[in-house]
Amino acid sequence: MASIASDPTVLASLAAIETAKTAAANATAASKAAPEDAVLKKVAKTCNKELQKLEKSHKEMIPVAQELVNKETAALAVEQAKLDASPDDAKLKKSVKKLTKNLSKAEKGLKLALKKNKGNQWDAGEETKTDKSKAKKAAKLKKAADKKAKEDAKANAAPWINPTPKGQKKDTSGEMPSEYLPERVEAAWGEWWEEAGVYSPSAEEALKKDPSDRFTIVIPPPNVTGSLHIGHALTVAIEDAVVRWHRMQGKSVLWLPGTDHAGIATQTQVEKLLMKETGQTKHDIGREALLEKIWEWKKKKGGHITSQLRKLGASVDWKREVFTMDDNLSVAVTEAFVRMYEKGLIYRQKRLVNWCSKLNTAISDIEVDHDDLKGKTKKNKVPGHAADHEYEFGVIISFAYKVEGLEEEIVVATTRLETMLGDTAVAVHPKDPRYTHLHGKRLIHPFRKKDHPHYTIPLILDDVLVDMAFGTGAVKITPAHDPNDYDCGKRHGLEEINILDDSGAINVNGGDEFSGIMRFDAREAILKRLTEMDLYRGTADNAMQLPICSRSGDIVEPRLKPQWFVNTESMAARALKSVVDGELKLIPEEHNQVSIYLKKKDSHAKLLLFLFFFILFYFFCPPVILVNEKK
Repeated sequence: MASIASDPTVLASLAAIETAKTAAANATAASKAAPEDAVLKKVAKTCNKELQKLEKSHKEMIPVAQELVNKETAALAVEQAKLDASPDDAKLKKSVKKLTKNLSKAEKGLKLALKKNKGNQWDAGEETKTDKSKAKKAAKLKKAADKKAKEDAKANAAPWINPTPKGQKKDTSGEMPSEYLPERVEAAWGEWWEEAGVYSPSAEEALKKDPSDRFTIVIPPPNVTGSLHIGHALTVAIEDAVVRWHRMQGKSVLWLPGTDHAGIATQTQVEKLLMKETGQTKHDIGREALLEKIWEWKKKKGGHITSQLRKLGASVDWKREVFTMDDNLSVAVTEAFVRMYEKGLIYRQKRLVNWCSKLNTAISDIEVDHDDLKGKTKKNKVPGHAADHEYEFGVIISFAYKVEGLEEEIVVATTRLETMLGDTAVAVHPKDPRYTHLHGKRLIHPFRKKDHPHYTIPLILDDVLVDMAFGTGAVKITPAHDPNDYDCGKRHGLEEINILDDSGAINVNGGDEFSGIMRFDAREAILKRLTEMDLYRGTADNAMQLPICSRSGDIVEPRLKPQWFVNTESMAARALKSVVDGELKLIPEEHNQVSIYLKKKDSHAKLLLFLFFFILFYFFCPPVILVNEKK
């Protein structure tokens, strides 16, 4: 009897059952796959019969094992009673310990015997880890099946249609759904608010009120070309809270909605579409036809933006919705422009701008990304250039200018070798002893003919631009294609030679040999010619930032172009005064330290102050003409 409860016997029985069960399952499956095969049928029958026999044998162990447990329990109870009467009896202690061990062994045997007989008359209610795992897996599968069934039902269900007639108040008298369905909960409210005119203030009523009881702001107009992003959602949510708060105070509140024409972005999208559909460029169809295409694009895409704003629940006055190219706004822009010009606040000047050759336009600093290069980097697919050709960036190339009339040379270095075609001087520090004997001399440009007005270029002295400790201490000056060189050229009255056309190719000013070649192809051609002329002095890795147009991916070129600029002197002064006088309160107060610094008569600092307030008030004031330059 004890052997029945022992681990090896019961475990052997369980193992035999598992083996027989596997064999029976395999045989049954094979028989079902070939129902006409009599041999397979017989094998399956035999295997199942053997399984039943083993399971029956295992079940017979259960009552025997239970009897043993009962017997061991009774024996232990008798001995325990004796020990309770004589607690110091060592012999009884030893007997109780042995019987306790036997009982534990018998209970273990019974538990193993019950393992394969869950749910029958011998089930003692025990639950094994395997049973728990199976139950957990089954529950998980059921949950997944229920979820899929729910998703399938939702996918196959007819689309929900808002039952509320457009512009009418939503009926909320029905039973509340058991789950939150945003599409249904948010439906109809905005249309009702808009139809009822709850956010459309009366101009007549507003004029009767004190100015302090009127509140008006313009929504920062999102670009008509795209979709709202999280930044728009955040701004709209904040402004919505502000205007609703003012409404709750009984004020006449106008929150003016609208969209921006987004000139460059819209034109880029329209040009891509034009090329895709017709294979034409904007130059092929002309200005008027392009404007017509842009208006078509606006009508097609503009509604998407306003639809998103409506879904956000923005409490704007949709009856006054505007577009920045509406006729009345264009008149207002022209009027504002003329007034500013007459007051001397705007002026036109030829200055260096960020030029995108692919878009054929100047772009603002904020539209320029910077690719940080650690050193020599190969790039292909450069706009306007051969897509399969790799161009080298992140290097600095040294070459020599020969001194006119002497057997000497001055070595300069540049990361943009093609710009040497526009060089009008070489600068050195006036205190650099290496070049003292060459003061006043001229250098021969290797690619200009003798009758060229700048066949030779001057060696100039400049202690602002030149660092004697850097490189050779000599700097090539290209005023038309570099901001620092531009300033240097102004100090020394140098001519500004533009060597690029609008497409980024070398123009006639770059010489017959390179005219018409794209700038980075010209860079390679110039390097080859300098090598042939024995003027090339080496190439080295150079960490640098490569300016990239955020819209087109083209490499930005500094170019001299006539542009309109704003004189920010008086604007910055008024903004500064409002802070100093306490008219404008900055929170937190630490920002007042900026104002203290800007009390100095520093035009650069005043420009920074103006830009600071321009950005600060952009979200709370009507949009104005874009300005971004100091006087």
